[in-house]
Amino acid sequence: MSIQADKIIAVRTSKTIYRDGDTVIKVFDEDYSKSEVLNEALNQARAEETELPIPKVLEVMKLDGKWAIRSEYIPGKTLQQLMEENPDKKDEYLNLFVDLQIEVHSKKAPLLNKLKDKMDRKIDETDFDATTRYELHERLEGMPKHKKVCHGDFNPSNIIITPEGKAYILDWSHATQGNASADVARTYLLFCLDGDKEFAEKYLNLFCKKTDTAKQYVQKWLPIVAASQSVKGHVDEREFLLPWVNVVEFE
Repeated sequence: MSIQADKIIAVRTSKTIYRDGDTVIKVFDEDYSKSEVLNEALNQARAEETELPIPKVLEVMKLDGKWAIRSEYIPGKTLQQLMEENPDKKDEYLNLFVDLQIEVHSKKAPLLNKLKDKMDRKIDETDFDATTRYELHERLEGMPKHKKVCHGDFNPSNIIITPEGKAYILDWSHATQGNASADVARTYLLFCLDGDKEFAEKYLNLFCKKTDTAKQYVQKWLPIVAASQSVKGHVDEREFLLPWVNVVEFE
């Protein structure tokens, strides 16, 4: 089977997403790791078992020599699109966004990879000096160990709202189990990386208010999360993230 280019929904780094009838096919570049493709499908399947609103994985296959994952197609617009089209409703959408993230964190999926293990590995992959890496590992070790489902890339472009108003959460490739505040710190950083510091603060304040979480507790995760984000290889991102990695700054 080959893919028709006119059915492209989105193009991301190392992957292209196509619509095929009532399904979606995510096709990975030829050099993409097989284990990462299989892990992404497994993550999504494990997240499905929590009964969160997630498109179901239907099959993993090869197309034109490339690995691909087929999932259910969910019609609708992303929350990001809706925020851009209806700026007057941005606060209302933010409220929905935070409620969805809280719902994700309310779930358990004991077979998901552990967030702490992933963060330890990411810190080791950075090119920071030994002292900085040591401080980051020490901070991570000192954080409370939880087992909540963490999405890992929770942002408005990964939420689809159907014409009937039902929300679905997409892209579970980074899902882990661990401390929810690490997930919140990552979402906060993603808003900052998009250049919307004001909205990032509004998001963080709303999450902390709804969950009775101390803002300082989430901020303690920022150096760890910024370090893990910095290994993704985007030069501009890396320069932006470096100041966040200063462990002392948030003491």
